[in-house]
Amino acid sequence: MLSEEFVKGEVFSRLYKGKETEAASRLLRMANELEKAIGPGETAFFSVPGRTEVMGNHTDHNHGKVLAASVDLDVVAAARPREDGIVRIKSEGFPEDVIDLTDLSVHEEEKFTSAAIIRGVAAAFAERGRKIGGFTAFTTSDVPGGSGLSSSAAFENMVGTIFNHFYNDGVIDYVELAQISQRAENRHFGKPCGLMDQIACAAGGFVTIDFADPEKPIAKKIGFDMESAGYRLCIIKTGGSHADLNDDYASIPAEMKAVAAYFGKPVLCGVAGKDILKNVGALRPLVGDRAILRALHFISENERVSRAIPALEAGDTEAFLRLVNESGESSAILLQNYFTVKAPAEQGISLAVAIAKAAMGEKGAARVHGGGFAGTAQAFVPVETWSQFLSAAEAAFGTGAVTPLSIRADGAVRIL
Repeated sequence: MLSEEFVKGEVFSRLYKGKETEAASRLLRMANELEKAIGPGETAFFSVPGRTEVMGNHTDHNHGKVLAASVDLDVVAAARPREDGIVRIKSEGFPEDVIDLTDLSVHEEEKFTSAAIIRGVAAAFAERGRKIGGFTAFTTSDVPGGSGLSSSAAFENMVGTIFNHFYNDGVIDYVELAQISQRAENRHFGKPCGLMDQIACAAGGFVTIDFADPEKPIAKKIGFDMESAGYRLCIIKTGGSHADLNDDYASIPAEMKAVAAYFGKPVLCGVAGKDILKNVGALRPLVGDRAILRALHFISENERVSRAIPALEAGDTEAFLRLVNESGESSAILLQNYFTVKAPAEQGISLAVAIAKAAMGEKGAARVHGGGFAGTAQAFVPVETWSQFLSAAEAAFGTGAVTPLSIRADGAVRIL
């Protein structure tokens, strides 16, 4: 169990700085549930964080570059191995999932369920020649669903992290773990997601990812402490609904790829911005103006990610935040995912960004968070203007609309 000495120690404090008591309570609650279900025994504890996209808005699906970070909200699990080849996972607030590892095939009736994720992760492990085996786990999460913080990717990585440490001596790195999770979501779960969410949850800290070769993405962790630099990260929940937005999301990669096709390429990676601009006259009747603008966003966003890396490495906060603001402006003007044209009167993300920038003054940064069209905005808020920012945001969007976040240095880990 979690001793008082361990909870007060370096590892736990690094994971849960300022929230050690609350975190220990969550883990012990899961351990107690595990003991009630299968009796006393030695329990292992795991944690996988959510993630925030910082830059690289809608670039991964066209093999672009992304800058993301793990955050201090996580999925935690208490687990024990078992010898019968059965995986049992009970997530707090949800029915228990029971998976027999002798059957790793795709089950159509399981599509879009957590059972599909569990079976799919096990199948991806087996495909790679990695070991799998049974376990019982109880999990709970404080990563809010629908917030753009990737609660689903965190759960996928949790399943893989338990397999990794119980049966593979923890040798699987964060990129392979993320690829396993993506495979499960694409094939068994039925969602054609990219890889950014899974890598960002698994890696820890700031991480930049180049998807030029999606089979071998180049990921690099960057050490940078926003709080020491005098800024607080948060997301603002605007109350917008993601219902009926599938067409909006699908239109972005489709339009970018339509521009790429003009140049004989399947995706925009490798297409130069100057070539797009030279061929605007020919492109307009073929793909439309918005597709061209979105392609130009892709080009400029990749360049911003490349410029953000040395800024973070040098600790140049002003340069970094200037690029974050540029990313947001590009998403609003070129990518056009701040609101849906189906409901032009509802522009919560645009409003949240405007309110944040007015409250922060000349410092800080604010932009769309995640896929866009509705949902959440992101802000890096100077500590000295936090109170006025919080008051302004909550006056507009309600008490509790702002979720403060910290960048977490550790990704998917076994705690004990």
